[in-house]
Amino acid sequence: MAIHKILFASLLICLLIQSIHGATEVIKLFSKLDKGAFDVTTNTSRGGVLDAGKDKVIVTWKLSAIGSTHESEFKTVKVKLCYAPPSQVDRPWRKTHDELFKDKTCKHKIVAKPYDKNPHSIEYTLERDIPTGSYFVRAYAVDANGNQLAYGQSTDATKKENLFSVQAISGRHTSLDIASVCFSAFSVVSLIGFFINEKRKAKLEQRQ
Repeated sequence: MAIHKILFASLLICLLIQSIHGATEVIKLFSKLDKGAFDVTTNTSRGGVLDAGKDKVIVTWKLSAIGSTHESEFKTVKVKLCYAPPSQVDRPWRKTHDELFKDKTCKHKIVAKPYDKNPHSIEYTLERDIPTGSYFVRAYAVDANGNQLAYGQSTDATKKENLFSVQAISGRHTSLDIASVCFSAFSVVSLIGFFINEKRKAKLEQRQ
């Protein structure tokens, strides 16, 4: 009888572990997340290409009419800036992957806020380190353990619509350009002075 109880308990433990493992697998895959859980929109501060470190994007999100079957588990909404497909070509460090821990689509954090059903809006200034490229915004719903459960994004499923472009900072500053010009001018003046001095020495030697 004791052996039967032990075997039964072992079976229950195995089933429990298997069920936990299965649930973990679901939340690890992007394709298993509830899509369209949020309505996400973006409005840029001006038309055309935006400048990193200068221009702003107004991001708005709210729970969609579709919602999510996991809404009761929502604890936080993480809003991120994501690379659009044209900016991922030949760049494996930006590659989209179904396994969330491998996915590099959304590398830039915009904001994280506690979840509620009210609409939210934020004016986001593009960070200075944002590289040149095409972007969209995605909002993830996260549970208490940090697991992603659902998402919504400002573009369509093919990630071709409602994109915006960003121009990265070149890395050159006015102060550096001025210093470079001054150094070049100093070098030229020094070189001219050197030749004049050499000519004077030569004339003195000839006179002697």
